[in-house]
Amino acid sequence: MRRLIVLSTLVLAACGLPKTPGAEDEKRDGLTRSSYAVPGTGLTVSMIARGPIDAPRVIFVHGTPGSALAFEHYVAHPPAGVEAIAVDRPGFGQSRPTDAVVSLKTQAAAIAPLLVARDGKWPILVGHSLGGPVVAQVAADNPGHVGGLLILAGSFDPGVEKILTVQRVGEWRLIAGMIPTALRNANRELIALKPELEALAPRLEGLRCRVTIVHGTADTNVPYSNAAFLKAHLTHAAGVEIVTLPGVNHFIPWSHEPVIRDALAKLITAGGPPC
Repeated sequence: MRRLIVLSTLVLAACGLPKTPGAEDEKRDGLTRSSYAVPGTGLTVSMIARGPIDAPRVIFVHGTPGSALAFEHYVAHPPAGVEAIAVDRPGFGQSRPTDAVVSLKTQAAAIAPLLVARDGKWPILVGHSLGGPVVAQVAADNPGHVGGLLILAGSFDPGVEKILTVQRVGEWRLIAGMIPTALRNANRELIALKPELEALAPRLEGLRCRVTIVHGTADTNVPYSNAAFLKAHLTHAAGVEIVTLPGVNHFIPWSHEPVIRDALAKLITAGGPPC
């Protein structure tokens, strides 16, 4: 998986990342910003939310780099009868620590406190890019507490993970100190990702909920082959659907919102066993 992190003037810069709203936009859209401490971990997670506080939840998890504001429009306009939440993963946005947290299990532990059942329904988790394996890890580590998974261009196949020389250069002390925190943390997550995916892969067969995968065939950051890899490992899922977007790149949460909203609506209404 690669987020097009390149070395330029001794600084890594991310290419093609969409502009995300700031605090004024949160206020305009009526979003609520809050945070919670994760017991026994030292993690503090910041999140934005909107919707009935007693309704079933949909939880959005961003990739790398990124923040909760990557899903600002989805949260500001949640599906009817749903509380929508988007988190800043540890290492990004307003969550703590500010250093990179490369363990998928630790990232999953940061989201676990949000897993509550309402009206007999467990939360549906939506993960983009590296957020994909994070939400799958949440489901694997919390059996029976996740109502379904929506994976958007998720990175799952350790066989296609490669570390570029430029990424190693980005870890040199002099250069690392010049790189913005979010990009430095993203680079460290990607360098550590292959063994994390290798540990996650055998646990995917234990997931029993419905899973929808949305992926573009022209994705050069996370190859489209990841969709087939994931489906092949979800051997006990109640249902697996791949929504293929021909000729589409990695940034589908922003370029194909109607498709994603439709996939999410189907997951919400389909029901089925929890993960």
